[in-house]
Amino acid sequence: MTAKDSMTIRRPDDWHVHLRDGALLAGVAPHTARQFARAIVMPNLSPPMTDSAGVAAYRNRIMAALPTGSDFTPLMTLYLTDRTDPDEVARGHAAGVFVAAKLYPAHATTGSAHGVTDIAKIMPVLARMEAIGMPLLIHGEVTDNHVDIFDREAVFIERTLIPLVKALPGLRIVFEHITTTEAVQFVESAGANLAATITPQHLHINRNAMLVGGIRPHAYCLPVAKREHHRLALRKVATSGSAQFFLGTDSAPHDKRLKEAACGCAGIFNAPFALESYLAVFEQEGALDKFEGFASEHGPRFYRLPLNEGTVTLERSGVTVPDEIDVCDAIVVPFHAGETLGWRLRV
Repeated sequence: MTAKDSMTIRRPDDWHVHLRDGALLAGVAPHTARQFARAIVMPNLSPPMTDSAGVAAYRNRIMAALPTGSDFTPLMTLYLTDRTDPDEVARGHAAGVFVAAKLYPAHATTGSAHGVTDIAKIMPVLARMEAIGMPLLIHGEVTDNHVDIFDREAVFIERTLIPLVKALPGLRIVFEHITTTEAVQFVESAGANLAATITPQHLHINRNAMLVGGIRPHAYCLPVAKREHHRLALRKVATSGSAQFFLGTDSAPHDKRLKEAACGCAGIFNAPFALESYLAVFEQEGALDKFEGFASEHGPRFYRLPLNEGTVTLERSGVTVPDEIDVCDAIVVPFHAGETLGWRLRV
């Protein structure tokens, strides 16, 4: 096989994933472990992971759900609330229980009902995180009913992120799953303490995917996909080689019945073919040489973690994504269901 027919890169990591819990955890965790060496695991369970003991117990459940022999490492996060204790945050971080804390604006997305109602209420927590060098991970959307859902990320930047960066310039922030030109421009202008993750779905689809030809619930995620010019801005910066942008799938599985419902759940399950999905974008953009940085290097460097030692190989042999995947107690429709992707991860 020639170099043009395969690509070998340093083992990649996923810097944003939802592994769920219980039987669903057992069904979906192996897919992430097959693709990635490490992953930042979201804490928005029910109940959410708001203290060290809960986070540690969840990590143990993840480890128990992995296939025998797996060397996958879950990197845990703490769920911030209006009542989070700065001392608890510092203790858990120092003990290695969690590597970062997650800010969900209350009611912004799945499992965020207990999130932060006003960032002013957690400024002592954020100041302590700045002092100890602990990353803050942000779901960056306002939740006001009068703000158009397609504008909520841009409004969050103006209302919350700009003042926060000004107030705590040393705070290391990951603006997660960005979806807009405004987010790209803000991250690029904000300096080395701000980075962003980009999902495969926001590189592949715009809002037409949800709405043209009928309601398409399996293209619905939060933040929602935006207009085409936003998608193109994301593709440009993801493939640019900038160290401020890196891989974060936001893989978020839901049972097919909960997606195809009167009030369908937000989330796209992309873990089984995430690398193949991302690599398709980099090939289309003529940037295969930038893929290893985005997938395997920028993230650990921002988190101040060592790069992975091993490698993975993707082959240009193609893979057809199944229409559905059985994940123990649920049937989930994966991203790219029924499509053929040009690359396949060698296992």
